Amino acid sequence: MCETNKSFVSMKLLFVFGFIGFVIVKGVDVELKGLENGNVTDMQYVRGRGFNYRPLMVGLTLINGAAAKGAVCLDGSLPAYHFHRGYGSGSNSWLIHLEGGGWCGTVRNCIYSKKTRHGSSYFMEKQIPFIGILSNKAAENPDFFNWNRVKIRYCDGASFSGDSQNEAARLYFRGQRIWQAAMEDLMSKGMRYAKQALLSGCSAGGLSAILHCDEFRELFPRTTRVKCFSDAGLFLDSVDVSGRRSLRNLFGSVVTLQGAHKSLPRSCTNHLNPILCFFPQHLIASVRTPLFLLNAAYDTWQVSSFHHIPYSWFNMKSETVILLKITITNQ
Repeated sequence: MCETNKSFVSMKLLFVFGFIGFVIVKGVDVELKGLENGNVTDMQYVRGRGFNYRPLMVGLTLINGAAAKGAVCLDGSLPAYHFHRGYGSGSNSWLIHLEGGGWCGTVRNCIYSKKTRHGSSYFMEKQIPFIGILSNKAAENPDFFNWNRVKIRYCDGASFSGDSQNEAARLYFRGQRIWQAAMEDLMSKGMRYAKQALLSGCSAGGLSAILHCDEFRELFPRTTRVKCFSDAGLFLDSVDVSGRRSLRNLFGSVVTLQGAHKSLPRSCTNHLNPILCFFPQHLIASVRTPLFLLNAAYDTWQVSSFHHIPYSWFNMKSETVILLKITITNQ
């Protein structure tokens, strides 16, 4: 679970921190990141976590002009976001949060995804709770509670980076166009006047926040303070215990199928294979905009799914887990 979905989030250091910040959160179970339910948007999470108040519910806004630009979800439906306008001292401050929800790197998986909220706005919730970094409660979200807060829904399966289509399967890989259409729409609704702006994202959205960080910076004049924040988006290109690079295989299929190489940062692709440029570890050194990273020390989804370490291993003694982490990281 992304840490910024939790209560009492204080991220003031984001606008005080240096060029690149990095926090490792120990003992956090990152729940099913990258799977269909890995980015929770409904009231089930709120009830399950014992919230003693009803959070702010924010309606879904379709980007009506997006279709004319070819900016559509996997199934061809309109992209969407949830927007709660800021006020007072936060009226000229903007927080853009990119939803996560995994990737689809095969036609079969993308056909499945287009029948879910991660591939079609027809299946998206009409309202979602704004909690954590999106909350309007000062006690829970003291730094951003009165900012203009936007959650952009994820429906392309490639971290808002694809630009292709598969006519036979009626699949539209238009993540980059969705990103651009959303930014244009929000700029027309007042974001162009922002005095400070923060691009954030969770999981696959956290990866997208890194991919689009400098592009986000370029939207604003130099007088605007712009920073980026990736929550649980640091996916590692490393050898697993079987001697393979399983996550590289997945990202490779996503980049190839969805034509993501066209929109990945040229600061990386001009000297590396585009597939490698889908991994944050190969990107962050070239990101010019201040970037803050938050990630779990023991990301059980990533370690279990792509390093083939059983969940049961996480009950072992801490010294062994630390050794395991060092072994994986040093590959």
